[in-house]
Amino acid sequence: MLRAKTEKEERKFYQSRADEEWLEALEPLGTDSDKPFLELAPFVIGIFVKNYGILPSGRQVKDYYATESVGIASGILISALHQVGIARLTHTPSPMGFLNQVFDRPKNEPPFLLLIAGIPSESAKVPKLERYNLDANSSTTR
Repeated sequence: MLRAKTEKEERKFYQSRADEEWLEALEPLGTDSDKPFLELAPFVIGIFVKNYGILPSGRQVKDYYATESVGIASGILISALHQVGIARLTHTPSPMGFLNQVFDRPKNEPPFLLLIAGIPSESAKVPKLERYNLDANSSTTR
């Protein structure tokens, strides 16, 4: 179900939501709307942000710095997986609202990230990307 719903949203993204500049930026990655890794990977971790809590009275209580905290925690998880030799792929289908239904999460917990993890197959292709030069002038973008 996750793959089917993700690919449905991704097809809309690639066909009409993404502008030419965005599609050009994605081109070196070789991505498209086909997401077989969602069925092949041993682990798909849905990461959500709890923006507010709901008291027994029904009153909403804002959770401050929720997005920042989830971002930091996600980075720590990604680093820990890397340290033990597990490959990771971050995936953010656009839009991600359908993930609340797939993962049975309430509306006050919007999706932040899908983290796909496992040992890559022998045929896995990793795009060769140009890395930022840390010694270069800080005003240079690449």
